[in-house]
Amino acid sequence: MQADDARYLKKKVKVGSLDVHPTEKALVVNYELEATILGQLGDAMLGDKKECQKIIRLKSLDNNTDIAVLAREVVDKCKLIHPSKLNEVQHLITYLLSRKDTAKDGQVSLDHPSAGLPNGMTEQANLNELDSYMEMLYEDMAEKVRGASLILQLARNPDYLEELCQNETVLGALARVLREDWKKSLDLSYNIVYTFFCFSVFSNFHTVISHFKIGSLCMDIIDGELQRTDQYREQLTKRKKGGELAIDPAKLQQDYERNLKKYQTVVEKQDQVLRVCTYLLLNIAEDVRVEEKMRRKNIVGLLVRMLERDSTDLLLLVVSFLKKLSVYMENKDDMADLNIVEKVSRLVSTNNSDLVNVTVRLLLNLSFDAGMRGKIIKVGLLPKLVALICEERHQQAVLAVLYHLSVDDKCKSMFTYTDCIPMVMKLVLNSAGPQVPLELMALAVNLAANKRNAQLVCEGAGLKLLLKRALKYRDPLLTKMIRNIAQHEGPTRALFTEFVGELCEVVSSGKSDEFVLECVGVLGNLSLPDLDYTQLLSKYNLIDWIKESLQPDAVEDDLALEVVVLLGTVAGDQAAAELIVESGILHSLVNLLNAKQEDDEVVLQIVYVFYQLTRHEATRPQVISTTEVPAYLIDLMHDKNTEIRRVCDTTLDIIGENDEDWAVRIQCHKFRWYNSQWLDMVEEAENIDTMGGEEMAGGEGLGHSYLHHSDVLDHHGLYSDGLSSPESEDYPGMNGHSEDSRPSSNYTNRFSADLEQFADELLKKAGV
Repeated sequence: MQADDARYLKKKVKVGSLDVHPTEKALVVNYELEATILGQLGDAMLGDKKECQKIIRLKSLDNNTDIAVLAREVVDKCKLIHPSKLNEVQHLITYLLSRKDTAKDGQVSLDHPSAGLPNGMTEQANLNELDSYMEMLYEDMAEKVRGASLILQLARNPDYLEELCQNETVLGALARVLREDWKKSLDLSYNIVYTFFCFSVFSNFHTVISHFKIGSLCMDIIDGELQRTDQYREQLTKRKKGGELAIDPAKLQQDYERNLKKYQTVVEKQDQVLRVCTYLLLNIAEDVRVEEKMRRKNIVGLLVRMLERDSTDLLLLVVSFLKKLSVYMENKDDMADLNIVEKVSRLVSTNNSDLVNVTVRLLLNLSFDAGMRGKIIKVGLLPKLVALICEERHQQAVLAVLYHLSVDDKCKSMFTYTDCIPMVMKLVLNSAGPQVPLELMALAVNLAANKRNAQLVCEGAGLKLLLKRALKYRDPLLTKMIRNIAQHEGPTRALFTEFVGELCEVVSSGKSDEFVLECVGVLGNLSLPDLDYTQLLSKYNLIDWIKESLQPDAVEDDLALEVVVLLGTVAGDQAAAELIVESGILHSLVNLLNAKQEDDEVVLQIVYVFYQLTRHEATRPQVISTTEVPAYLIDLMHDKNTEIRRVCDTTLDIIGENDEDWAVRIQCHKFRWYNSQWLDMVEEAENIDTMGGEEMAGGEGLGHSYLHHSDVLDHHGLYSDGLSSPESEDYPGMNGHSEDSRPSSNYTNRFSADLEQFADELLKKAGV
């Protein structure tokens, strides 16, 4: 469109609805303004529409106002309101008169503390006067505080934040004044930081905070105020002592009290500033990148220093922030270096429930670290935490912390000297529903692993009630707790005698869930001299169930392991051991050993069963005659697992003492193992000599090289056949099995070579 073509502007107003102002005593007329540019010939060249409002403020409206006269006056003066709407205008004015009084002319009335206003003034802020408030920031300190306070009142209304956000001039002035004058006035710092805090509440305004670098400035303010507090304390201490001047004690006391009151007033204002700064930082820390920047500026150190303050509101924020930061290892390590556990320990005993709760949750995050758990115990927090178990609000978090503490064996015994055991028992037995809360059961299971704690649990009818509940609800975790109790020798184990039958019924039911597994574990721990295992095996038909469970892959590996443990316990009784051997379970154990030879725990427990069976004269011959058993034991003599080697050696010693044939074989095998380097060298040299080996390139025969070298064992060609020395990691060991895998037995019922004859031949070759 050419500018010369435009000759006329046509405006058209379309009146819309009529309403009342939401906060003021005013009427709002909504209308649509349509503007059209006409050309020379009157044709429309360009047009646009805009939604508009006209606000009619009724400043004189009160209880003495004649509503009919006022309505007529409004209609007459406002051309946007048609005379036909006179009744509607009267109705709206009546509503405004009956509505509760609101702030005038765009003003905000908020519950804001008057501390930031000079001389205790209570002035209302007006959005239309924002520019004048900004001009106050360039005046003296009193005017700066007043202007910042009025802007804060506007910022506390979320409806005005968008408009304030777009006014970069005002925000820039606030940021500049804060950066230059925060050291001069706590009121000024509080008002300006609080203004930016209002923006930090909403994530979409966080760019305002980052643009003006308010986060970094808040950390500087926190650091500066903490240093100022330290200086005040030093000065106060000096005044209390009187310094080097000889001053009248009465005047000295008056001076000290006067300065103490000033100090307390300053501390109260400082707490407000520190609180709003911390809250702002906590809000913007939802961005991980911002949080990382704070960590580099030592936010953890500042927060830990603020733990020494007495303001409950400030402490609540500080501990909440520390809890958020503690999920990262770097922050946790910084907290450990600053002795955070010692500094928060006093907060656990406060009367503020919110502060106690967030402190316990901070300790929960820290308790994942073993060093922190030790400090929690060292500072005496255990009794304080135990005392909180009965408070429902803190119960879950406290139980989780106590569970972490109970992981360490040294800490388990310390629970004995608290009221934790009775409280836990009460909560477990009174728990509603079939499932006990997980945190509670986890703690109970760990505590039961300590002998003294187990005795406390069993006092009175404790064990009976636990078993009754476990059997009723088939609770595997509760049964695991009972299983831990059963592992302790002494009077507690004897209490299980009357419940063995019920446990056997559960086991023989044919199910294989976790509850059955734990019941088998309980029975496996009950090594009782007065218990008739033979009767139990026969009465509840456990032999067939055991044989079926020992079949490879018949049940889960965990259940198979517990069945083997149960066999080891039962085999301690001679009559039961005879029943086990007669039923053919020995062959099932050998098959399971062959299938699970990579599982050290299964192998160890099976070897222990063999040990138990060889202890009885009645069952020893069957074990020895089952050649797979001694053969496997010989192979396992040099297993990498220390416990397996120890049980194998003990069992083989028993076999060797009672069978001369196996005694020679075992002795030859040990000789072969300990002298493997030398025997391999002699055997290879003998083979080469027998084959008429030619001289090697160096003029020496291979056999001559081995046999006449000054240090045979150090010869670089000793292991030229590809094998390494027995001391090296790659040495395959006897029978060609690598140390990285469990050796399988090379013995069968028919030997391919007589081991004894082979050993004699080797001894002759060696010249022994």
